[in-house]
Amino acid sequence: MSDLAIRADGLSKQYRIGTRRQGHDMLRDALVEGFGRLLHRNGRPAERADLIWALRDVSFEIRQGEVLGIIGRNGAGKSTLLKILSRITEPTAGRAEIYGRVGSLLEVGTGFHPELTGRENIYLSGAILGMKKAEIARKFDAIVAFAEVEKFIDTPVKRYSSGMYVRLAFAVAAHLDPEILIVDEVLAVGDATFQKRCIDHMASVASSGRTVVFVSHNMDLITRLCRTALLLRSGRLVEHGPAANVVEAYLAEHSTGTSDNLADRPRSGGSRARFTKVQLVDSSGNPRPAHASGEDLILRIEIHAEEDLPDVGLAVVLKTLSGTRIITGWSRESGFPVSLHRGLQTYECRFRRVRLRPGQVITVGLWMEANDVLDSIEDAMTLDVILSPDTLAVSTDRYQGVLLCDATWQRV
Repeated sequence: MSDLAIRADGLSKQYRIGTRRQGHDMLRDALVEGFGRLLHRNGRPAERADLIWALRDVSFEIRQGEVLGIIGRNGAGKSTLLKILSRITEPTAGRAEIYGRVGSLLEVGTGFHPELTGRENIYLSGAILGMKKAEIARKFDAIVAFAEVEKFIDTPVKRYSSGMYVRLAFAVAAHLDPEILIVDEVLAVGDATFQKRCIDHMASVASSGRTVVFVSHNMDLITRLCRTALLLRSGRLVEHGPAANVVEAYLAEHSTGTSDNLADRPRSGGSRARFTKVQLVDSSGNPRPAHASGEDLILRIEIHAEEDLPDVGLAVVLKTLSGTRIITGWSRESGFPVSLHRGLQTYECRFRRVRLRPGQVITVGLWMEANDVLDSIEDAMTLDVILSPDTLAVSTDRYQGVLLCDATWQRV
């Protein structure tokens, strides 16, 4: 098939956990391990308690010019899959066929040496990523401009701020011109302005006809940049299809009305204060599994602060699966002063009579600032929207819109 970019057939990857890999003391040990690998390749792997499957029998195809998103919870096998496709690691079983030059953005800063200047690291990192010296020289000015480090280009990168470091590292990787671009969760680097520049660059790559494989926890980016998506769960492929449908399946399976532990959620910000729990409750404070359209939508939020913070802004954002903002509840706009004390505290945000179309899954984002961002979680929780007893039956087709509003018709 001339238009095929990647074909994965039964990809599986097994890792040993709990012990460090040791060298073989005897020929017998090497033979035993070699025989074990042979059994894996024949599809009859022996199960052991200290071995886990990061990937298990994953198969799919990607056409040239396709932008594919890969989503799943932490530990689902996303990064392992990208490492196999990038030829960084070999599969335990199965095979991947790659048709075209591959560029990988898996770990920002790979190949940077702290003692070398920004200029020297551009050439070093570019060479490691597969660029020729003439190609790096041709793109040098564009890389420096993209990273905004012109004044410090001849300064050792060990003296760079963390923001300058990741900007330069991403700029080098972003200026690869491969036929297939494989991208891990690297668009979360830098400040908001630089993140937008990274996203715009990725959108440009995606629209140029190059094949892109993209992993992210940001469901808005997945639906914006990707036409199709894969959903991994515990190393297995469970969904493959249009990006919007796969994202909906992923969020719907975690739609419980509560997130008791936000520690494993992708987030940005510092460590002075963090969201620890968010829960949908009724007017009496009792937990509820879904929002009934037309009723008040009340979110109870727990925050743990490491220190006293006298002037804090809190925000709750309701979004559609595609990332469109529906409502934002912003404490400063509401004239509600927030002062955090060291330890745990709870706040409630109440949206009055929220008439969302039933049948939808809504994501909840949380944001907290005090001169800078303290904590930000794009997808802290998902909610189902259902009919309330007082709401007349309406279409649950999400293409009919997000909100419900009374409308009257007349002939004139």
